[in-house]
Amino acid sequence: MSDKEQENNPSHELSTWGVGPWQGDWPELENSVYDSELLANGDTRNVVDKYRYWKMEAIVADLDSKRHPFHVAIENWQHDLNIGSIVRNANAFLAEEVHIIGNKRWNRRGAMVTDRYQHIRHHETVEEFIKWAKSQNLPIIAIDNVEGCKKIEQYQLPKECVFLFGQEGPGLSDEAIKASDVVLEITQFGSTRSINASAAAAITMHSWVMQHVFG
Repeated sequence: MSDKEQENNPSHELSTWGVGPWQGDWPELENSVYDSELLANGDTRNVVDKYRYWKMEAIVADLDSKRHPFHVAIENWQHDLNIGSIVRNANAFLAEEVHIIGNKRWNRRGAMVTDRYQHIRHHETVEEFIKWAKSQNLPIIAIDNVEGCKKIEQYQLPKECVFLFGQEGPGLSDEAIKASDVVLEITQFGSTRSINASAAAAITMHSWVMQHVFG
């Protein structure tokens, strides 16, 4: 927003850490998206400017109206710290839903509260997850650098699908690999054999966006 635009819109006091109390006359509250406590005290949440002062349920409803038709799934056998970051990435790229396979408990610190705005579903086992994916007619796109995998940069991603990620280090389980429709790898050029799981998730989701939003 330019300096001139800010002068003409004094109710939006922009800052890195949020905005202060609403300046000037309040917007109409009845049946509106606005939260009276946030209007009175300011909004320090990590949300884009459009959602400043909005009720959380109003933000979720607006996101639900335009979510992308891909899902993200993560195997959770070792309480991987990357799961929170993957949830945050899923929120940033507006995934339909995040699926956690295995342990129901996961470290939410990396999510930076974005799990409040992102739908999350739990599956006890890989078998249960596969059954759900088939019931939704969603191809399972595994991301791992195993023998026989294809390059994500050269693959046309389905518009509706579920991306499946493994643990940091061991990667996906054999059961998950066998259940996948295809296994894709992210091409690397350095000495390390693998990249951070949350980074891989972000690259994968951005690849989908490049094909189906900007393609």
